[in-house]
Amino acid sequence: MFEHHLRNASELINQYKGTIPFSAWIKNYFKEHKKFGSKDRKQISHLCYCYFRLGKALTNLAVDEKILAGLFLTSSGSNDFLNYFKPSWSEQITLPLEKKLHFVANEFHVSEKNIIAEIFSWQNELSEGIAAAAFSKSHLIQPDVFLRLRPGNENKVTSKLNAAEIPFNSIAPNTLSVSSAVKIDEAIQLNKEAVIQDLNSQNVASFFKEINFEKKIINVWDCCAASGGKSIMFYDYNKNINLTVSDIRNSILANLHERFKDAGIAKYRSFVLDLSNLNTKPPAKNFDLIIADVPCSGSGTWGRTPEQLSFFTTEKIDHYVKLQTNITANVVGALADGGYFLYITCSVFEKENEAAVKRLEEKGLTLIKRQVLEGYDKKADTMFAALLRK
Repeated sequence: MFEHHLRNASELINQYKGTIPFSAWIKNYFKEHKKFGSKDRKQISHLCYCYFRLGKALTNLAVDEKILAGLFLTSSGSNDFLNYFKPSWSEQITLPLEKKLHFVANEFHVSEKNIIAEIFSWQNELSEGIAAAAFSKSHLIQPDVFLRLRPGNENKVTSKLNAAEIPFNSIAPNTLSVSSAVKIDEAIQLNKEAVIQDLNSQNVASFFKEINFEKKIINVWDCCAASGGKSIMFYDYNKNINLTVSDIRNSILANLHERFKDAGIAKYRSFVLDLSNLNTKPPAKNFDLIIADVPCSGSGTWGRTPEQLSFFTTEKIDHYVKLQTNITANVVGALADGGYFLYITCSVFEKENEAAVKRLEEKGLTLIKRQVLEGYDKKADTMFAALLRK
């Protein structure tokens, strides 16, 4: 069985070309090849992800050897696979990650420093202040799932999780973390009682405290709204808003409408807008706050999609920079005098972050606060946010 799973994982890795997310690709593969049982699918998928978590490190190894190296580095307890293939490695499985990296480096006669650098191989592109080695090593750890407890539901959610015997960690008064393996929607009412939202997406709320309005009702435009997580969060912070949301496709907004319904948000305007097209006109010119969680490389989230470590190319950064430049050029003109612009990415690349802020300042906006929201030491995503004012 072990040999069968390892061989299948190696074959799938060789077939995968990175054109769509691996989770979608392997789901389609298993749908077409029904010979795999549920345990087989789970084990083979896990082995593939162990391989991808090593990025471009140890590329001189055969695929199956790199899978086992990834399995060793990402496992913290006894593992039947390693017991079968690498019993001497299995004896070292409880070592801290630093010592396990040293062990693997010695085993394959390579530099430990190079392994770390090649897991995430774009370290010269990083935003200021990101600890390159720590960030790179974080990809060997599966991030947690974080819940933002909506106001008034804190006790209800924790009681339901306790009743369902779901372990959780309390991160802050309204933030919990749970294992990614938990089926949280079977225990609580998502979007009504709590929202699945990464820790640093939640920490963007610290920028709200920098926003001061004398008006009782403020006009807010979430211009790249996606499924509406930032809108729901701002609504929970201040319900006295006229809310407008937009995104590039109806299918994206359809998900937002369902979430807003669950969240109790009934009054809002929505539009389908391609803001990357410079000929697009904004819906109005009087917004007190524009939230722009722009399309980006997603490089701060690759702990969740580690196949990107193997398939992303530097040229794609420039592609996203062009999108971001066009989007921000389209929307800043819709700010009211004294209005605020909240720029957000889930990227770790300087060109998408600090350089974007510089471009916004060149358009006449004044920087109030910017911050890299580090998640690599918290089993969370790493993000960037900047608040500017017209």
